[in-house]
Parts: sequence; C-alpha cells; structure tokens
Amino acid sequence: MFAPARRLAAALLAAAVLAAPLAGPAAAAPNLANLSAEQRGTLDSINRYFASVTTLEGKFIQTGPDGSTAEGYFVIDRPGKMRFRYEPPAPIDIIADGRTVAINDKRLKQQTLVFLNDTPLRFLLTPNLDLTKEAVVQSVSVADDLITVMLEDPGTFQTGRLTLIFDGRTTELRQWTITDAQGLDTTVAVYDLQGGKATKPEWFKINFSLYK
Repeated sequence: MFAPARRLAAALLAAAVLAAPLAGPAAAAPNLANLSAEQRGTLDSINRYFASVTTLEGKFIQTGPDGSTAEGYFVIDRPGKMRFRYEPPAPIDIIADGRTVAINDKRLKQQTLVFLNDTPLRFLLTPNLDLTKEAVVQSVSVADDLITVMLEDPGTFQTGRLTLIFDGRTTELRQWTITDAQGLDTTVAVYDLQGGKATKPEWFKINFSLYK
C-alpha cells in the first residue's frame, strides 16, 4: 500500500507549515549542559561521519504509525540533494534539488513544493552539519551497538522531533524517525548503502511546471 509514502510526505509538509512562522536565524539554541563528555564525543563522531559523506545511495523501508510499509531506493548528493523513488504501487516521488523539496503524487497528479530548510531533510543534507548547533539535542544514547540521537528544533518541528540512529561502530546512518505533533512516528530504515558513487544531475531536477 502507498499510505506510508503519503505519510512521509505529510510529515514533511507539516514540518514546513509549522516552521514557516519561525523560519530564519531565530532557530532554537542548543542546550548541551546535560550531555556528558562521552556523549559530546559521540556527537563529534557523527558530525565527522556526515562531513565524510558526499554521495550515498541505497534501499529503504518506510514504516508508518499504523505499521504499514513501503519500500524504495534513495540517492543523496550532499549538500542539499536527495531523491526518494518508491516502488509500485506507491505513487510518491520526492526530490530535493538543493533548495526546494518537491513531493510528486503521480496518482493524484499533484506536486507540492516546500523549502528544504523548512523540512527535517535539512539535517541529512546540510553542508558542514554540526548537531550541537543545528538543533536542541535532547538525548544521546549508545546501546546494542547503536547510537540514538534525539533532536528537537522549534524552527523545523515545533512540537515534533527527529530521532537518528547510527551504527555504533562505524557511525553509519541506519534509520531516522519523524515524530509529529500528535506523537505519531514515521520511520525510514536504510540498508545496502554505497557511498562515493557518481550521481546524475537529472536525478535531482524538479519539473516546476509538472501537472500545470
């Protein structure tokens, strides 16, 4: 079913709508006072991981709050570019071109455009990412060879949050979860990752006149 694909699109749109009144330099200042030196070191390791990533591609499984799933293929070309291509029957295609995110619903023949910086995707695609400066770090935990980082940013989520999970040994990204204002989770788990492969500009080109 394609409900999970719509759910991620809805979560991205909700974040953009909530962020609109708060967008700009007035983003929340991070509060690291409650983090230990070890936790801060873990964040530094994650920042170095993101700094090392230029391109990344792989497969994903997305799970909605009702447990339904959708699968597909994704490509990241940092900074700013990403493509989610869902497997049928999901009709959703999501493209980030460095500035704008286009959510294309081929079934409804509708395309919605939002600013990249108003969506949670900015945390994955921003250049020179520093989690200690980009958001409020609510928690950092290491358990069962996994690192879990929970972020809040009123400028993007308002009453929601983003949870990132990394491999505890390599700090490689494993999944992220967007929690909306109602407490509903949409999780994207990634696997079969390959980094450093060449991408094509047309993969990230948005047709702004689509369906017009």
